[in-house]
Amino acid sequence: MESPTHQTAACRLARLAAHLGSPREVSSSGLGDELQRHGTAASASGGGGAPAGGGEQQSFEPGRLLLGQTAIVTGGGSGIGRAAAQLFAHHGARVVVSDLDAAAAQATVDFITNSCGTAISVPGDVTDPTLPVRLVEAAVSAFSGIDILVNNAGFTWDGMIHKMGDKQWQAMLAVHCTAPFRLIQAAAPHMRDAAKREMAGGGRARPRCILNVSSVSGVHGSAGQANYATAKAGVVGLTKSVAKEWGPFNIRCNALTFGYIATRLVGDKSKGESIEVDGERVTLGIPQADGAAAMMKQLIALGRVGSAEEAAGAMLLLACPYASYITGQAVDVTGGGWL
Repeated sequence: MESPTHQTAACRLARLAAHLGSPREVSSSGLGDELQRHGTAASASGGGGAPAGGGEQQSFEPGRLLLGQTAIVTGGGSGIGRAAAQLFAHHGARVVVSDLDAAAAQATVDFITNSCGTAISVPGDVTDPTLPVRLVEAAVSAFSGIDILVNNAGFTWDGMIHKMGDKQWQAMLAVHCTAPFRLIQAAAPHMRDAAKREMAGGGRARPRCILNVSSVSGVHGSAGQANYATAKAGVVGLTKSVAKEWGPFNIRCNALTFGYIATRLVGDKSKGESIEVDGERVTLGIPQADGAAAMMKQLIALGRVGSAEEAAGAMLLLACPYASYITGQAVDVTGGGWL
């Protein structure tokens, strides 16, 4: 594990300026104004106490929605995972980036630290039973806890049912279902148990959350992807179960059912990107990707393919304080496809 990169003086000054600046100055968009209005309304309606509905009144810095929180992001070396790690860091989170590709994970960390963020790399295979404990220990050692868990790592290994072997089937269950289960379980002492300790004195545990990446394939099925669709359906079941078990400890758990997002999983298969699974090379992507994308655009209400950055934006939405009453949901992020 690498230690957190030392921040430059310029980065420290930039953070100090952001902390001292007004909400309008800190925000890079209209979000700062909205948060300012939200804070004013909260003060006017009760001033320091809990909202009338019994919910939470949280304090957070406009434009830095995850300030001071620690997030673990698997599959953070490329695509949606990389975009999420970078966006979370931009909003103040300290990020533990994990990926099968060690160089890719480090590249994400380098981008974050060069942008005045804080991140470390813990590379590894999420199907390795030892990785979850290493990830959790790294997060706790470097940042003293875990606030956000993002189970994003995954891939596809397509095939028709009548030709699919057990290895191909089990590989999808291992990476999409078993790996998230193990990581959530490994994080329990620092999420669920930590919350119990916080509640011991009669108080309320601070908010924590888990995000699991699913797919519309898990809801609607997909020809040639019975293994992937089944695994992604399992992600939704896991999500709802965790939400019910850990909700009393102020830990939210949601799934994101992504549609057609521009990542290497829907890229041109002829480019030869691949990963190794138990000694076997699995080529990523789909045949005739351009034609498939053109067809999908006709079925999507917004008329275009989604980007990894837009997918990461949905993750930020569910991780941030504004989503404090959303849990146990499978949230479609499809651009209006599959309606």
